[in-house]
Amino acid sequence: MTSSTTLASRTGQRAPQKANSTTARERAADWARRAPLLPALIFLIVVTQLPFVATLVISFLNWNSLQPNATSFAGLENYIQVLTDSDLRQAIITTIVLTASVVLVSLAIGLGLALLLDKKFIGRGLARTLLIAPFLVVPVAAALVWKHAILNPTYGLINGTLTWIWSLFGSTTPPQPDLLSQTPLMAVIVSLVWQWTPFMMLILLAGLQSKPADVIEAAQMDGATPFQIFRYITLPHLRQYLELGGLLGAIYIVQNFDAVFTLTAGGLGTANLPYAIYQTFYFANEYGLASAAGVVVVFGTIIVATFALRTVFSLFKKEAAR
Repeated sequence: MTSSTTLASRTGQRAPQKANSTTARERAADWARRAPLLPALIFLIVVTQLPFVATLVISFLNWNSLQPNATSFAGLENYIQVLTDSDLRQAIITTIVLTASVVLVSLAIGLGLALLLDKKFIGRGLARTLLIAPFLVVPVAAALVWKHAILNPTYGLINGTLTWIWSLFGSTTPPQPDLLSQTPLMAVIVSLVWQWTPFMMLILLAGLQSKPADVIEAAQMDGATPFQIFRYITLPHLRQYLELGGLLGAIYIVQNFDAVFTLTAGGLGTANLPYAIYQTFYFANEYGLASAAGVVVVFGTIIVATFALRTVFSLFKKEAAR
């Protein structure tokens, strides 16, 4: 009886020791895998998070660089001014209109192009390359192309085409619209749609190429028309890809500065929130107010990014379940 009790007690002591040693080895292995990522993580924290914390602190200060001795704690005054100031409130509205318009139009055109490229035809690879090209252009260069080569009222492509068409009918006074002055926000939207449509097209094309072929074949054998296949099979399958494209596009477009700065310099009601922050910081020298507006943009982007990450994770789960 005594020997069995002693054996049991020894066995019971060895089991926890073995479990503890296994856990320690697993932890060591986990840290060995994570160690190469630590420099990148530290660099990311230093480059992104520390400046954001500094911006967050400055947003609570009444700080004008022209009056450095008058710096004081402002509390929520800067955030209240961001939401109540007429210029900043108009910049927020312009940002929402600009982002929503570009995302929706880019998704619609991108869906049409993705459906086209999903079909087999001669020169499909060349067509795909040419359609992707606008997304690869530097944003400032793309805005300059639209400002000088396309929208310029004197020698731009649009007015040059109108002049040529009117000359065919013998007219000597063709219309010469100045779209940058007459419809400036529309000009900015069109330039951004041209640049972001390939991005939406690529995401939707990936979704189209992952659709189940057996379901499509079964629907065709049952006599379904192409429109019915698109409406009841393809479009529901693309729902998550449409959401992902819209959310990712919104994250980037809401922060757009290049097109507004290059095309209109924020004039004629085209100043979005990033450009308003630029004006507040560099021209009004209101560091606290500009920081508060920047924090508002960051939190808005985080909200959109949260939905985007959920959509991405749901897509990964869906692919893993297949």
